[in-house]
Amino acid sequence: MQFIDRTTIKVIAGNGGNGKSAFRREKFVPNGGPSGGDGGRGADVIFVVDSNMNTLLDFRYHRKNKGKNGENGDIKNQYGHNAPACYVKVPQGTLVKDANTEEVLADLTEIGQEAVIAKGGRGGRGNAKFANSANRAPTFAEFGEPGESRDLVLELKLLADVGLVGYPSVGKSSLVASVSAARPEIAEYHFTTITPVLGVVSVGDEKSFVMADIPGLIDGAADGVGLGHDFLRHVERTKVIIHIVDASGIEGRDPVEDYYTINRELKLYSEKIARRPQILAANKMDLPGAEENYKRLEELAAKEHIPIFAISAATKQGLKELIDYTAKALDEYVEEPEEEDGVKVYDAKDEDKDEVKITRNDSGDFIVSSKSLDKLVAMTNFGNDEAVRRFQYIWRIKGIDQKLRARGIKEGMTVHIGEMEFEYRE
Repeated sequence: MQFIDRTTIKVIAGNGGNGKSAFRREKFVPNGGPSGGDGGRGADVIFVVDSNMNTLLDFRYHRKNKGKNGENGDIKNQYGHNAPACYVKVPQGTLVKDANTEEVLADLTEIGQEAVIAKGGRGGRGNAKFANSANRAPTFAEFGEPGESRDLVLELKLLADVGLVGYPSVGKSSLVASVSAARPEIAEYHFTTITPVLGVVSVGDEKSFVMADIPGLIDGAADGVGLGHDFLRHVERTKVIIHIVDASGIEGRDPVEDYYTINRELKLYSEKIARRPQILAANKMDLPGAEENYKRLEELAAKEHIPIFAISAATKQGLKELIDYTAKALDEYVEEPEEEDGVKVYDAKDEDKDEVKITRNDSGDFIVSSKSLDKLVAMTNFGNDEAVRRFQYIWRIKGIDQKLRARGIKEGMTVHIGEMEFEYRE
C-alpha cells in the first residue's frame, strides 16, 4: 500500500430542508390555520479515527466529502427528517487543519475519537412557526440553512514509541529489520526509505513497543530541505529517540559532527522534540575504523549525558542490550505537559460569537459581514412580501442602518450581504 501522509480535501455539510408554507384544508374545518412543517437538519461532517486505516491514500482519490441535505417540511405540520451524519474515516494520528487559516481543528490520536468538522444547516421553519397574535396566517416559510463548507489539510503523524533519527544510510532500516518483523527496503544508496516504516519490537513474552524507521535527515531539514518536514512530522509523537550514527565513517562523514548536526535540526524544528530522551547507537561496529571513532563517541556521550551502545545491525552485535535499555527508558518515560497552544478537538457545534462588520470593496460598495445575517439572507424567500418585511425588521433591530450611516453611506450606494446586493434607500 502506498503511504500518503499529507493531503488536501473539501468537506461540505448538508443543507437544512426547506420549511413548508401551507394551510389546513379539511372538511368541517373552514379557514384552517397555517400548517406548514419545518425542514430537517442537514448532515454534520464528522471525522472518526478508524483502526483499519494507516494512510491518507483514500483521500487522494476522494477529495470531496458531502453530507446529505435534510428533508423539506410538508403539509399538516409534518417535519422533514434530519439527515444522518456523514462520517469520514481517518487513521490514528491525523491532524486536521483549515487550509485557509491554518487553524488546527482536531488532533485525532485515539481509536474511535470523533470531531464535528462541518456543521449541517438547520431546517427552515414552516409558516406555522411564524403565527402570532398580530399575524394569524403567515404566508412565508424559511429556506433551509446552508451547511458549512471547509477546505482542509490532513497531516498524518505516526504514533510510535521510538523514533530512529540519523543521516541517510546509517543503518536505521537495517536496525528495524533486525529487531522486528518489518521489512523496509535496504540498499546502498541514500534515501532508500522515503516513507516511514513501523516495526513492533518484542521484549520478553508479553511486552513490546513500536519503532519507527523514518527517512533520513540532512542539513536544512528543519527548513524543509531534502525530506525535512516529511520526516520531522513523524518524530513529534515519539517518546524516546534512538540516534543512530555510522561509527565506521565509511562514507567520509564524521559521526560526531553528524550527531550535532541532526540535533541542531531537531531543535530548530521543535524544542520539545529536542528535549526527548535520546539513546546514541554507534552502528556498523563490524567495519574498519569503527573502534577508533567509537572512543570519540563515548566522550561525546559522557559530555552530553546520554547512554551509548556499540551495535551492528548486520551482525546483531549489541542489539539485545540496546532494545532492553530502550524498553526500560519507555517504562520510565514521563509525558511532558502539553502547552496551551489551542490544539484541541474541534467541535463545529460550538457557536462562535456573532459580530457585524462593515467594510468597503475597491468599487466603493459596502459589504456587511455577519454569520447570522448571511444565514438570514440564505434562508429568506425574497419573493414573498411577508418574508421581506421580516428581513427588514431584523435588519433594523440589529442597527445595521445606523452602522452604515456611521460609515458614510449615501442613498443609491450598493450594499452586499451574503449572496445578495441591493441599493440603499433612506
